[in-house]
Amino acid sequence: MVLDAPGSPLRPAELPEPVAGPGELLVRVAACGVCRTDLHIVDGELRHPKLPLVVGHQIVGEVVGDGRRVGIPWLGWTDGECRYCRAGLENLCERAQFTGYDRDGGYAEYAVADERYCFALPAEFSAVDGAPLLCAGLIGYRALTFTGDAERIGLYGFGASAHIVAQVARHQGRRVFAFTRDGDDEGQRFARSLGVEWAGGSSERPPEDLDAAIIFAPVGALVPLALRAVRKAGVVVCAGIYMSDIPSFAYELLWGERVLRSVANLTRRDGEELLALAPTVPIRTEVETFELESANEALDRLRSGRIRGAAVLDITSRAGGT
Repeated sequence: MVLDAPGSPLRPAELPEPVAGPGELLVRVAACGVCRTDLHIVDGELRHPKLPLVVGHQIVGEVVGDGRRVGIPWLGWTDGECRYCRAGLENLCERAQFTGYDRDGGYAEYAVADERYCFALPAEFSAVDGAPLLCAGLIGYRALTFTGDAERIGLYGFGASAHIVAQVARHQGRRVFAFTRDGDDEGQRFARSLGVEWAGGSSERPPEDLDAAIIFAPVGALVPLALRAVRKAGVVVCAGIYMSDIPSFAYELLWGERVLRSVANLTRRDGEELLALAPTVPIRTEVETFELESANEALDRLRSGRIRGAAVLDITSRAGGT
Protein backbone atom coordinates (compact mmCIF):
# COMPACT_ATOMS: atom_id res chain seq x y z
CA MET A 1 0.00 0.00 0.00
CA VAL A 2 1.81 3.06 -1.33
CA LEU A 3 1.62 6.76 -0.43
CA ASP A 4 2.21 8.90 -3.53
CA ALA A 5 1.52 12.30 -1.97
CA PRO A 6 0.48 13.58 1.48
CA GLY A 7 -3.28 13.91 1.77
CA SER A 8 -4.00 11.16 -0.73
CA PRO A 9 -5.22 7.65 0.08
CA LEU A 10 -2.77 4.79 0.00
CA ARG A 11 -2.67 3.00 -3.34
CA PRO A 12 -2.50 -0.78 -3.74
CA ALA A 13 0.49 -1.62 -5.93
CA GLU A 14 2.61 -4.55 -7.06
CA LEU A 15 6.24 -3.60 -6.38
CA PRO A 16 9.41 -5.58 -7.04
CA GLU A 17 10.53 -7.67 -4.08
CA PRO A 18 13.02 -5.50 -2.15
CA VAL A 19 16.67 -6.54 -2.04
CA ALA A 20 18.64 -6.59 1.19
CA GLY A 21 22.03 -4.94 1.10
CA PRO A 22 25.06 -5.63 3.31
CA GLY A 23 24.02 -5.81 6.96
CA GLU A 24 20.34 -5.82 6.06
CA LEU A 25 17.59 -8.42 6.37
CA LEU A 26 14.83 -9.25 3.91
CA VAL A 27 11.75 -9.89 6.03
CA ARG A 28 8.49 -11.53 5.01
CA VAL A 29 5.96 -9.39 6.86
CA ALA A 30 3.39 -11.17 9.03
CA ALA A 31 1.80 -8.13 10.69
CA CYS A 32 2.26 -4.37 10.87
CA GLY A 33 0.74 -2.08 13.45
CA VAL A 34 -1.12 1.05 12.32
CA CYS A 35 0.34 3.96 14.26
CA ARG A 36 -0.76 7.55 14.69
CA THR A 37 2.64 8.49 13.27
CA ASP A 38 1.57 6.78 10.03
CA LEU A 39 -1.48 9.01 10.08
CA HIS A 40 0.64 12.14 10.56
CA ILE A 41 2.74 11.12 7.55
CA VAL A 42 -0.26 10.34 5.35
CA ASP A 43 -2.01 13.57 6.36
CA GLY A 44 1.09 15.69 5.68
CA GLU A 45 1.68 16.78 9.27
CA LEU A 46 5.15 15.20 9.19
CA ARG A 47 6.85 16.76 6.22
CA HIS A 48 9.42 15.50 3.74
CA PRO A 49 8.87 11.73 3.75
CA LYS A 50 10.42 9.66 1.01
CA LEU A 51 7.91 9.49 -1.85
CA PRO A 52 6.51 7.25 -3.09
CA LEU A 53 6.51 5.54 0.30
CA VAL A 54 5.38 2.32 1.94
CA VAL A 55 4.45 3.45 5.47
CA GLY A 56 4.40 1.31 8.60
CA HIS A 57 6.97 0.79 11.35
CA GLN A 58 5.54 -1.73 13.82
CA ILE A 59 6.58 -4.73 11.75
CA VAL A 60 6.72 -8.39 12.73
CA GLY A 61 7.95 -10.95 10.25
CA GLU A 62 10.31 -13.80 9.42
CA VAL A 63 13.77 -13.35 7.93
CA VAL A 64 13.84 -14.85 4.47
CA GLY A 65 16.43 -17.59 4.44
CA ASP A 66 16.69 -18.48 8.10
CA GLY A 67 13.17 -18.12 9.48
CA ARG A 68 14.08 -15.97 12.47
CA ARG A 69 11.19 -13.88 13.76
CA VAL A 70 12.07 -10.20 14.16
CA GLY A 71 10.42 -6.92 15.00
CA ILE A 72 11.26 -3.79 13.01
CA PRO A 73 10.66 -0.47 14.82
CA TRP A 74 10.52 3.23 13.86
CA LEU A 75 14.26 3.83 14.37
CA GLY A 76 15.79 2.27 11.26
CA TRP A 77 19.38 3.54 11.13
CA THR A 78 21.75 5.94 12.87
CA ASP A 79 25.26 7.07 11.98
CA GLY A 80 26.81 6.12 15.34
CA GLU A 81 29.15 9.09 15.03
CA CYS A 82 27.28 12.33 15.77
CA ARG A 83 27.36 13.95 19.20
CA TYR A 84 23.99 12.45 20.10
CA CYS A 85 24.97 8.89 19.18
CA ARG A 86 28.23 9.27 21.10
CA ALA A 87 26.24 10.45 24.14
CA GLY A 88 23.94 7.41 24.09
CA LEU A 89 21.08 9.39 22.54
CA GLU A 90 20.80 7.58 19.23
CA ASN A 91 17.09 8.53 19.13
CA LEU A 92 18.26 12.11 18.42
CA CYS A 93 20.84 11.18 15.76
CA GLU A 94 21.30 14.03 13.32
CA ARG A 95 21.25 11.68 10.30
CA ALA A 96 18.77 9.07 11.57
CA GLN A 97 16.57 7.19 9.14
CA PHE A 98 13.11 6.03 10.16
CA THR A 99 11.15 3.01 9.01
CA GLY A 100 8.07 3.91 7.01
CA TYR A 101 9.32 7.48 6.54
CA ASP A 102 12.87 7.54 5.15
CA ARG A 103 12.84 3.80 4.40
CA ASP A 104 9.94 1.75 3.06
CA GLY A 105 7.97 0.14 5.84
CA GLY A 106 5.60 -2.68 6.59
CA TYR A 107 2.32 -2.03 4.77
CA ALA A 108 3.59 -4.68 2.38
CA GLU A 109 4.40 -8.37 2.06
CA TYR A 110 8.16 -7.80 2.30
CA ALA A 111 10.40 -5.24 4.00
CA VAL A 112 14.13 -4.66 4.30
CA ALA A 113 15.71 -3.54 7.57
CA ASP A 114 19.15 -2.92 9.04
CA GLU A 115 19.80 -6.00 11.17
CA ARG A 116 21.26 -3.90 13.99
CA TYR A 117 17.90 -2.21 14.51
CA CYS A 118 15.74 -5.33 14.60
CA PHE A 119 14.48 -6.92 17.80
CA ALA A 120 13.87 -10.52 18.80
CA LEU A 121 10.26 -10.79 19.98
CA PRO A 122 9.11 -12.80 23.01
CA ALA A 123 7.67 -16.17 22.00
CA GLU A 124 4.59 -15.45 24.11
CA PHE A 125 3.34 -12.90 21.56
CA SER A 126 1.84 -13.70 18.18
CA ALA A 127 2.79 -11.45 15.28
CA VAL A 128 -0.49 -9.54 15.53
CA ASP A 129 -0.38 -9.15 19.32
CA GLY A 130 3.31 -8.23 19.33
CA ALA A 131 3.22 -5.56 16.61
CA PRO A 132 1.87 -2.74 18.87
CA LEU A 133 4.78 -3.21 21.26
CA LEU A 134 7.19 -1.95 18.60
CA CYS A 135 6.08 1.69 18.73
CA ALA A 136 2.98 2.19 20.86
CA GLY A 137 4.67 0.15 23.57
CA LEU A 138 8.19 1.49 23.11
CA ILE A 139 7.31 5.18 23.02
CA GLY A 140 4.97 4.73 25.95
CA TYR A 141 7.65 2.90 27.91
CA ARG A 142 10.24 5.62 27.20
CA ALA A 143 7.73 8.27 28.27
CA LEU A 144 7.03 6.34 31.47
CA THR A 145 10.72 6.24 32.36
CA PHE A 146 10.77 10.05 32.21
CA THR A 147 8.21 10.20 35.03
CA GLY A 148 10.79 8.84 37.47
CA ASP A 149 9.28 7.21 40.52
CA ALA A 150 5.92 8.99 40.22
CA GLU A 151 3.18 7.04 41.97
CA ARG A 152 0.08 8.74 40.49
CA ILE A 153 0.28 8.76 36.69
CA GLY A 154 -2.24 10.44 34.39
CA LEU A 155 -2.55 9.17 30.79
CA TYR A 156 -4.14 11.63 28.34
CA GLY A 157 -5.50 9.86 25.27
CA PHE A 158 -6.28 6.22 25.99
CA GLY A 159 -5.34 4.45 22.77
CA ALA A 160 -2.62 2.08 21.59
CA SER A 161 0.20 3.45 23.76
CA ALA A 162 -1.77 4.22 26.89
CA HIS A 163 -3.46 0.83 27.10
CA ILE A 164 0.00 -0.81 27.11
CA VAL A 165 1.63 1.70 29.46
CA ALA A 166 -1.25 1.40 31.93
CA GLN A 167 -0.44 -2.28 32.31
CA VAL A 168 3.28 -1.64 32.79
CA ALA A 169 2.63 1.14 35.31
CA ARG A 170 0.27 -1.01 37.35
CA HIS A 171 2.81 -3.85 37.28
CA GLN A 172 5.31 -1.38 38.78
CA GLY A 173 2.90 -0.57 41.59
CA ARG A 174 1.81 2.83 40.31
CA ARG A 175 -1.71 4.25 40.37
CA VAL A 176 -3.09 5.10 36.94
CA PHE A 177 -5.64 7.79 35.99
CA ALA A 178 -6.99 7.74 32.42
CA PHE A 179 -8.25 10.72 30.41
CA THR A 180 -10.24 10.23 27.20
CA ARG A 181 -12.13 12.55 24.89
CA ASP A 182 -14.96 14.18 26.82
CA GLY A 183 -18.04 11.97 26.65
CA ASP A 184 -16.16 8.86 25.51
CA ASP A 185 -17.88 6.50 27.91
CA GLU A 186 -16.74 3.42 25.99
CA GLY A 187 -13.12 4.51 26.14
CA GLN A 188 -13.40 5.12 29.86
CA ARG A 189 -14.94 1.67 30.39
CA PHE A 190 -12.07 0.18 28.39
CA ALA A 191 -9.56 1.97 30.64
CA ARG A 192 -11.28 0.72 33.78
CA SER A 193 -11.26 -2.83 32.40
CA LEU A 194 -7.45 -2.62 32.47
CA GLY A 195 -7.47 -1.69 36.13
CA VAL A 196 -6.97 2.06 36.07
CA GLU A 197 -8.05 3.71 39.28
CA TRP A 198 -10.08 6.52 37.69
CA ALA A 199 -11.20 7.39 34.16
CA GLY A 200 -12.80 10.59 32.93
CA GLY A 201 -12.83 13.25 30.23
CA SER A 202 -9.71 15.23 29.43
CA SER A 203 -11.28 18.48 30.64
CA GLU A 204 -11.97 16.99 34.08
CA ARG A 205 -9.74 17.34 37.11
CA PRO A 206 -8.64 14.02 38.59
CA PRO A 207 -9.83 13.26 42.13
CA GLU A 208 -6.36 14.05 43.49
CA ASP A 209 -3.20 15.76 42.26
CA LEU A 210 -1.04 13.68 39.94
CA ASP A 211 2.70 13.16 40.32
CA ALA A 212 3.13 12.97 36.55
CA ALA A 213 1.14 12.94 33.31
CA ILE A 214 1.85 11.56 29.86
CA ILE A 215 0.08 13.10 26.87
CA PHE A 216 -0.43 10.67 23.99
CA ALA A 217 -3.16 12.57 22.13
CA PRO A 218 -1.67 15.02 19.57
CA VAL A 219 -3.62 17.93 21.06
CA GLY A 220 -1.63 20.91 22.31
CA ALA A 221 -4.58 22.18 24.36
CA LEU A 222 -4.05 19.24 26.72
CA VAL A 223 -0.73 20.64 27.95
CA PRO A 224 -2.18 23.34 30.24
CA LEU A 225 -4.80 20.87 31.48
CA ALA A 226 -2.12 18.33 32.38
CA LEU A 227 0.06 20.98 34.07
CA ARG A 228 -2.95 22.00 36.13
CA ALA A 229 -3.49 18.38 37.17
CA VAL A 230 0.04 17.67 38.43
CA ARG A 231 1.43 18.69 41.80
CA LYS A 232 4.42 20.95 42.39
CA ALA A 233 7.58 19.34 40.95
CA GLY A 234 5.32 17.14 38.83
CA VAL A 235 6.28 16.11 35.30
CA VAL A 236 4.26 16.37 32.08
CA VAL A 237 5.62 14.29 29.19
CA CYS A 238 4.47 14.89 25.61
CA ALA A 239 4.86 11.49 23.96
CA GLY A 240 3.79 12.18 20.38
CA ILE A 241 5.97 12.91 17.37
CA TYR A 242 3.50 15.61 16.33
CA MET A 243 1.19 17.86 18.35
CA SER A 244 -1.02 20.78 17.45
CA ASP A 245 0.11 24.16 18.75
CA ILE A 246 0.21 24.55 22.51
CA PRO A 247 -1.92 27.54 23.57
CA SER A 248 -0.49 30.22 25.81
CA PHE A 249 -1.02 29.62 29.50
CA ALA A 250 -0.34 31.37 32.78
CA TYR A 251 3.17 30.92 34.14
CA GLU A 252 1.68 29.80 37.45
CA LEU A 253 0.79 26.46 35.81
CA LEU A 254 4.49 25.78 35.22
CA TRP A 255 5.74 27.46 38.36
CA GLY A 256 6.42 25.28 41.38
CA GLU A 257 9.23 23.46 39.58
CA ARG A 258 6.87 21.56 37.33
CA VAL A 259 8.60 20.04 34.29
CA LEU A 260 7.32 19.93 30.71
CA ARG A 261 9.27 17.76 28.29
CA SER A 262 8.94 15.76 25.08
CA VAL A 263 9.88 12.27 24.01
CA ALA A 264 11.53 11.79 20.62
CA ASN A 265 11.71 8.42 18.90
CA LEU A 266 13.25 5.47 20.78
CA THR A 267 16.53 3.75 21.44
CA ARG A 268 17.42 0.11 21.00
CA ARG A 269 17.86 -0.09 24.75
CA ASP A 270 14.22 0.96 25.22
CA GLY A 271 13.19 -1.92 22.97
CA GLU A 272 15.32 -4.48 24.72
CA GLU A 273 14.02 -3.44 28.15
CA LEU A 274 10.34 -3.39 27.21
CA LEU A 275 10.42 -6.67 25.28
CA ALA A 276 12.12 -8.37 28.22
CA LEU A 277 9.49 -6.94 30.58
CA ALA A 278 6.41 -7.62 28.43
CA PRO A 279 5.98 -11.34 29.24
CA THR A 280 6.45 -10.77 32.97
CA VAL A 281 3.69 -8.16 33.29
CA PRO A 282 2.23 -9.85 31.21
CA ILE A 283 1.16 -7.22 28.68
CA ARG A 284 -2.04 -8.06 26.82
CA THR A 285 -2.53 -5.94 23.72
CA GLU A 286 -6.08 -5.16 22.62
CA VAL A 287 -6.02 -5.40 18.84
CA GLU A 288 -8.37 -4.80 15.92
CA THR A 289 -7.11 -6.45 12.73
CA PHE A 290 -7.43 -5.35 9.12
CA GLU A 291 -6.35 -6.89 5.84
CA LEU A 292 -3.51 -5.17 4.00
CA GLU A 293 -5.86 -3.78 1.35
CA SER A 294 -7.97 -2.22 4.12
CA ALA A 295 -5.13 0.01 5.36
CA ASN A 296 -7.03 3.18 4.39
CA GLU A 297 -10.02 2.04 6.45
CA ALA A 298 -7.76 1.40 9.43
CA LEU A 299 -6.24 4.88 9.11
CA ASP A 300 -9.68 6.47 8.78
CA ARG A 301 -10.90 4.76 11.92
CA LEU A 302 -7.78 5.76 13.82
CA ARG A 303 -8.20 9.36 12.62
CA SER A 304 -11.77 9.48 13.98
CA GLY A 305 -10.93 7.75 17.26
CA ARG A 306 -12.83 4.57 16.47
CA ILE A 307 -10.11 2.06 17.36
CA ARG A 308 -10.22 0.24 20.69
CA GLY A 309 -6.61 -0.39 21.67
CA ALA A 310 -4.41 -0.81 18.59
CA ALA A 311 -5.04 -1.41 14.89
CA VAL A 312 -2.89 -4.02 13.13
CA LEU A 313 -2.65 -5.11 9.50
CA ASP A 314 -2.65 -8.92 9.44
CA ILE A 315 -0.57 -9.58 6.34
CA THR A 316 -0.69 -13.37 6.68
CA SER A 317 -4.47 -13.28 6.27
CA ARG A 318 -3.86 -12.76 2.56
CA ALA A 319 -2.69 -16.34 2.22
CA GLY A 320 -4.01 -17.89 5.39
CA GLY A 321 -0.51 -17.78 6.87
CA THR A 322 0.73 -18.60 10.34
